[in-house]
Amino acid sequence: MKIEPMKNRRGAGPDIEGAGAGSPRKGAFGRSVQAFARMLPILIGTLLLSSLLVAWLPRTPVLGWFGRSEWLDVLLGASFGSIAMGHPVAGYLLGGELLAGGIGLMAVSALVVAWVTVGVVHLPAEALALGRAFALRRNLLCFASAIAVAWLTVASLRLVGLA
Repeated sequence: MKIEPMKNRRGAGPDIEGAGAGSPRKGAFGRSVQAFARMLPILIGTLLLSSLLVAWLPRTPVLGWFGRSEWLDVLLGASFGSIAMGHPVAGYLLGGELLAGGIGLMAVSALVVAWVTVGVVHLPAEALALGRAFALRRNLLCFASAIAVAWLTVASLRLVGLA
C-alpha cells in the first residue's frame, strides 16, 4: 500500500492506493462471497446431518457400550465426540451427564476434547474450504490429541490424588 500525503479528491489527508472502485479488495471480497455461496449447501447439509446423528443416538444403549476397558472407552468416547461435533458448553453438559451415568473420566475427557476439535461430519465442508489433505491431517491429529489429553488429564489427577 502506497501512501502519498495531500493528494486525495477532497484535498485533505493521504491518498491510499488500492482503495478505489477498481480495488483488489473488492475483487477479493467478491471471490470470498462466491466461495461462501458455493460452500453454503454443503455447510447446511453437514449441520443437518450432525444434528440428526445426535438426535438419533439413544442415550441408554450408548451408556451400555462403555465400561469394558479403559482404553476401549477412550476410543469410543473420542469416536462419539468426533462424529457428534458440537459447541463446547454442550460438550461439558454432556460430559457431566455421562460422568453421573458412571462413564469413566478418561472416556468423558476424550469425548469432550474430540467433540470440540474433531469434525468427521463436517469433513467434506472443511476439505472443500481448506483442502482434503489438510482437513484429514487436522482431524487425525486432533483425534490423537483428544486421546492424549484424556490420558494426561487422568494421569495428572491420579498423580495429585484427585482421581
